[in-house]
Amino acid sequence: MILLTAGETYERMFGIDWQLLSDATLTLIAVFVLFGVMSYFLFNPARKMLSDRQAKIKGELDEARDNMEEARRLREEYEAKLRDIDKDTVDMQLNFDDTLREPAVLPCRFPNLLVNGATGIAVGMATNMATHNLGEVIDGCLAFVRNRKEKLQDITVADLMEYIKAPDFPTGGTIYGYQGVKDAFETGKGRIVIRSNADIETEDNGREKIIITELPFGVVKADLVKKIGDLVSEKKIEGISDISDLSTRDIRIVIDIKRDANAQVVLNKLYKFTELQSSFSVNNIALVHGRPMLLNLKDLIQNFIDHRMDVVTRRTRYELKKAEERAHILEGLIIAVDNIDE
Repeated sequence: MILLTAGETYERMFGIDWQLLSDATLTLIAVFVLFGVMSYFLFNPARKMLSDRQAKIKGELDEARDNMEEARRLREEYEAKLRDIDKDTVDMQLNFDDTLREPAVLPCRFPNLLVNGATGIAVGMATNMATHNLGEVIDGCLAFVRNRKEKLQDITVADLMEYIKAPDFPTGGTIYGYQGVKDAFETGKGRIVIRSNADIETEDNGREKIIITELPFGVVKADLVKKIGDLVSEKKIEGISDISDLSTRDIRIVIDIKRDANAQVVLNKLYKFTELQSSFSVNNIALVHGRPMLLNLKDLIQNFIDHRMDVVTRRTRYELKKAEERAHILEGLIIAVDNIDE
């Protein structure tokens, strides 16, 4: 009796080499397995939802990290504004319904009105102060103090402008013309023109693009992009083929220019018809001892220095009073210890 293997039986019945058939079958199985794995990773909706969720979580974590960093920096600012407030450094007054007491002014350690600016509207008056660089403002205050200490000739606004060059807006942009800044520093009123920072780039194919990386203070990016789109649709501005908002943490608006258009001409029209160029009207009205006054740069610094001198004086008196009270207690303890056996 002759026993045949499965492979030999298959070869005799169908005339096909079993080894070749086996190799082809394994190859086909491998292809199907590979296709199934690729389909899972590329076309599986659940997988795509998971990837989207992971991307969303990563974005939320990035945003949370940014918020934590901002909170850390703001905490230092708040501490500088409130330091020594518990040492009778400022007057306290009743709040709007006479249930609590609140400080009439904060014992701020830096000129907050100059650094952070201010905006407000009241009956018959309004204030609109620009923001300035913290380092420049502190240098200007130190120059003012040195001038007063050494009893030199009164420092002028022009002297202070050697330290504080111009407003420093948080969203960037470029101040266009210096006369408005000079008027604001000298009189307390002025109109400052701000332009977006925009660069013109040329691609390898010869087409030009306008890249916007900074916006004037107070301009809303989404409204600006919509406004440009509306102007293109109304044909008030020609030469733009597409506009894309590629901003992440930083501003990046890309405007594609048509081949037959000039990017510089288009940019000038954008400055004219949109908020890529806008103005900031300075009106430095502040309360000085309860009275509204229009203040120039020197007045703002002088009032801050006077305020800080008053705060330091009141703090010193408070600490002296506490030290004297403690000394009185210690003197009593010394007398008690000296006479403890009597």
